[in-house]
Amino acid sequence: MTATDPMARRGLLIILSSPSGAGKSTLAKMLMGWDPSLRFSVSATTRAARPGEVDGEHYHFMAEAAFKSLVAKGAMLEHAHVFGHFYGSPMAPVATAIEAGRDVLFDIDWQGAQQIRNSALGRHTLSIFILPPSIPELRRRLESRGQDGSDVIAKRMQKSWDEISHWDGYDYVLINDDLETSFARLKTIITAERLRRAQQPGLADHVRKLHAQFEEGQP
Repeated sequence: MTATDPMARRGLLIILSSPSGAGKSTLAKMLMGWDPSLRFSVSATTRAARPGEVDGEHYHFMAEAAFKSLVAKGAMLEHAHVFGHFYGSPMAPVATAIEAGRDVLFDIDWQGAQQIRNSALGRHTLSIFILPPSIPELRRRLESRGQDGSDVIAKRMQKSWDEISHWDGYDYVLINDDLETSFARLKTIITAERLRRAQQPGLADHVRKLHAQFEEGQP
């Protein structure tokens, strides 16, 4: 991407958050099918790789000292300590993608979203929160997946209230009462946000050229 190209753009750092069962993961997969250039951010972790996991593809596996060093240098967009291990999003590969005009997708909670919005790449962030149409429907979706027992579902439902309470910290909020409608709205949001002035570094040069043409007597 060159700054002199008026059609060039910077990539977006797209954050999707929701309580479990609201449809976030399904919508993320639909977005990847809609635009194959979208890429999920690959997180870093201090836990050991599990069978079948590939370094750099599933996670960036690193020693705790190296992880903490990146945090101290401000080189992590967001990070958290979960079940005895550190997890986070390295800034360098995301910054490279954004400057190359590629969008990066994040499936994270409100705390990670807040950290990213306050980071050096915050001005390129697009944050979207997905709400369920109702609490009974949220429970129905969790139960219909058939993945968790009643105790796990109860914990997810309890956690959902805290997650939903942070809805007003996002740029956009979608009520996912119909999957196809929500997907259409999500595509509209991303398409529009890609045209923000901050995402089009070539605009200033283009306007200067237009002014120069007027001064040269070429209206």
